[in-house]
Amino acid sequence: MQFIETYNLTGIIIGLATFLFIGFFHPLVIKGEYHFGTKCWWVFLLLGILGIIAALLLHNTIISSLCGVFAFSSFWSIGELFQQRKRVEKGWFPKKERK
Repeated sequence: MQFIETYNLTGIIIGLATFLFIGFFHPLVIKGEYHFGTKCWWVFLLLGILGIIAALLLHNTIISSLCGVFAFSSFWSIGELFQQRKRVEKGWFPKKERK
């Protein structure tokens, strides 16, 4: 942590982690909608709530910030899940055939 503070890398680390979280959640939304439809929205809500709780409990600025970014990426994914359903209806993504 001393190295990060010495070279003022906090913003770079948080920015990079935000980029990676977005990249992580994008395929989760696509796969979640494909396999479960919009019924899995509550998983993203639960992850977001857990991320908020962690961010509030942690004292380390970087780790707390990363938990906050994770939480709000989870919340954003709820909206994206419903948008993904519309993209599937338009034919932009494949639809899973239900038996």
